[in-house]
Amino acid sequence: MNQELPNTKPKEDFEVSTLIDNEHEIILYNDDVNTFEHVIECLITICSHSALQAEQCAYLVHYSGRCAVKSGSLDELVPKCSALLEEGLSAEVV
Repeated sequence: MNQELPNTKPKEDFEVSTLIDNEHEIILYNDDVNTFEHVIECLITICSHSALQAEQCAYLVHYSGRCAVKSGSLDELVPKCSALLEEGLSAEVV
């Protein structure tokens, strides 16, 4: 007996949030100024990313326009976001 499953394709506008209460994210935005190398270096230094994680985030930012690069409490993220901004990157805490 061969039954076809109903269409289970998810809606494209559906976004899953994995943040718990009181947890925030730093969103890094694409720009036309900073090089991949600079973005990667900042993510490694400021956000404690591994080289691979920083590179993947840099590509996501470049091709998607933005990427959540760090999650945590406001007390933890605000100084990191400020450091990213001081390096000339476009970022915000949400």
